[in-house]
Amino acid sequence: MVFPFSSSEDFRIELTEEHELFRKSIREFVESKVMPRWREIEETNRIPEDILKEAADLGIFGVGIPEEYGGQGGGHLMTALLTEEIARAVPALGVTIGVNHLFAVPILLFGTEEQKRKYVTPIAQGKARGAHANTEPTGGSDVAGIRTTARKVNDHYVINGRKVFISGARDADYLVVSARTNPPREDKRWWGISVFIVEKDMPGLKIGQQFKVLGMRGEQPYEVILEDVKVPAENLVGKEDEGFKVIVSTYDYTRIGIAAQAVGIAQASFEKALNYALQREVFGQPLIQFQMIIDKLANMYMKLEAARLLTYWAATLADKGKREFIVAASLAKAFATEAAEWIARQAIQIHGGYGVDPETGVERYLRDAIITTIYEGTNEIQRLTIVRQLVRQAFGLKF
Repeated sequence: MVFPFSSSEDFRIELTEEHELFRKSIREFVESKVMPRWREIEETNRIPEDILKEAADLGIFGVGIPEEYGGQGGGHLMTALLTEEIARAVPALGVTIGVNHLFAVPILLFGTEEQKRKYVTPIAQGKARGAHANTEPTGGSDVAGIRTTARKVNDHYVINGRKVFISGARDADYLVVSARTNPPREDKRWWGISVFIVEKDMPGLKIGQQFKVLGMRGEQPYEVILEDVKVPAENLVGKEDEGFKVIVSTYDYTRIGIAAQAVGIAQASFEKALNYALQREVFGQPLIQFQMIIDKLANMYMKLEAARLLTYWAATLADKGKREFIVAASLAKAFATEAAEWIARQAIQIHGGYGVDPETGVERYLRDAIITTIYEGTNEIQRLTIVRQLVRQAFGLKF
């Protein structure tokens, strides 16, 4: 036994030639179409439609979604490779793609066959966009604490509430929305939550203010307001009152994508720092010849590769259907995002004054890295998940 896993084979990462060919194809798209336009995206706070169209034409929105629902297949490891390569150029584009997965995953896991074909297929084909509306003004990580309500009336539900920090909401055709259909039970605070598919044109659904958050310019989040929104009963995802499981199970998978975003950010930051250290001369010699710079670069690279390995490992376990992937995903998310923040900070320090000049494109990675430590469960929540899963897997105990 390799505590808390059952075998040392659980630590195997299975990358194939297909994975590498896929990574190279995404790198080519990113280098030619996305990287040259990072400044435009930062300034306009929008991902250009022509980039999104080309991404759709390449099948990027369908990576990780089964072929029977219009996707490209590929699993979680392929999705992580995709996200890493895109985040290396423009992390916000990784968010644009990621929120479609946040919409699709709960339906793929708990939805009906009709829901999968009606809603997931156009998402996978790039013909529609999705979003995931769970976070509320009173809290995000506390999924059981949501206050949006859904009242059953004959053959539909009436939803009222307000969601905040919802990425992709403005352009979404469909949203997954959590709401409380019944009060919590005394011994089960999570009980009474349900999940619904809400279409953008349903009366009463409004997109409110955009939140000007620190980073992720190009895909910053919005407020979603629901006022007497009538949703057909067939749009319920999973069982009524058991939506808490739908939401948290979704995050178990999608937080691997956040780790991959962080790896892409860390990779870009390290590359920029290394190149600058080779080119910049101070006191008559290249910056890279100073021991303090050597130490920084070595530590940056160690954290980068550790973050990458943890992310690929979590994705491999998820693809194998191993229950242990949950703790691995939290390990990867917490470590990779904090590593990305630290690496981006060191990259700025190595660049000196140029590091804080937006024109160089260095400081944006720190802003984006900070965001990754917060969404899809703060890293404090990841640490809680790690210990809970460890105790549950090793000793069969819950706390």
